[in-house]
Amino acid sequence: MEPAALIGSFSLLILFVLGSLLWIARWLGSYRAQWDKEQPFECGVPPTGDARTRMPVSFYVIAVSFLIFDIEAAFLFIWAVTYWELGIRGVIGACVFILILLFGLIYEWRKGGLEWISDKTTKDH
Repeated sequence: MEPAALIGSFSLLILFVLGSLLWIARWLGSYRAQWDKEQPFECGVPPTGDARTRMPVSFYVIAVSFLIFDIEAAFLFIWAVTYWELGIRGVIGACVFILILLFGLIYEWRKGGLEWISDKTTKDH
């Protein structure tokens, strides 16, 4: 039998089995909408308020900063594993990489990006 015909017949068999399983599940377990089943589950506490509250921008700034420095740690781990093979060029490259991220951290710190609650009275920029 040809490989394409074998793959095609196997795919049709899979589609038939999946379709029949879906049909059997629909036939055996009929769906009845009920009010209590439609409610979101929150540890047994009835939901109150709107779930779509606005998050402050500082939350996203800190989250992106965490991701950037987490990726930095992954890159430095890879650099540390291959330290002896990279030689002096690898050391210089890693130092430049760390310096660029350090300048970015200092810039973010001075602009107040790491403050969770901003105090606008003490900022002069």
